[in-house]
Amino acid sequence: MNRRALALTAISIAALTLTVTGCTPQTDTTNAVPPSIEHIHGIAADPRGEDLFIATHGGIFTLTETGEMTGPIGDHDFDAMGFTLSGDTLFASGHPGTTTAEELGAPNLGIIRSDDFGATWSPVAFNGSADFHVLTAAPDGMLYGFASTEVELLASADEGRTWTSKASFTAADLAATTDGLYAATEEGLLISTDNGGTFDPVEGAPVLYTIDASPDGTLAGVGTDGVLWSYGADGDWQRMEPLEGVAQAFSAIDSERFVLVDDRGIVEVTRDESTILAPARPAD
Repeated sequence: MNRRALALTAISIAALTLTVTGCTPQTDTTNAVPPSIEHIHGIAADPRGEDLFIATHGGIFTLTETGEMTGPIGDHDFDAMGFTLSGDTLFASGHPGTTTAEELGAPNLGIIRSDDFGATWSPVAFNGSADFHVLTAAPDGMLYGFASTEVELLASADEGRTWTSKASFTAADLAATTDGLYAATEEGLLISTDNGGTFDPVEGAPVLYTIDASPDGTLAGVGTDGVLWSYGADGDWQRMEPLEGVAQAFSAIDSERFVLVDDRGIVEVTRDESTILAPARPAD
């Protein structure tokens, strides 16, 4: 089974349409029709403040803490299948949009980067030949990912310019902490302490299909049982709340705050409550 098939075995992802505010000011809002987001691939915290980056099928958007969504940033409408931050640098992968510069690659973007928070992008590696559906950055700056046509984990120690093949296996998602690299697989959660060379099972962990690590190393993810799980400081997995439908995307913003996308829309979950940041609306 390839990695994409594994992801779809764990979850049958449905299209989600969100009502958002466009980046062009509207002088007459009476009949204004906001753009829609058909699918969200990734979520990440903007290191400059409280905003969130929302990586979608049609570009990367910004969601403020007050629920205002704008974008796509820089009018870049590429399909951001893979998305991660390393410090202040944004890395993405996927497919070009209608206005994507030819130098970024087609039909696959390979690895591209932005050093101005999405305003401009430059090619890095595999441009035109590879599409990373799983991409994550470790605290030490290492990048890890799976190209959509491969079952070998790839790792880069030089900001994505060169990549080395690591272990061969399939994973739906990856997350890295100072303890190691975690992989969400059909067989269960795995960990590597040698930069992806070998992996061992994480005893007692739920079976997760999406996973992320907060800046302080807190590990959390959504299980195949439809529940959000967090790995607590006491060394036990803590069951939080069930989702409505399946998770399109998930991010651990910090040890107490998680953001995910399910049938409700974009939802912030804390240990006490959940709040819908951007509601879903029925597709046309």
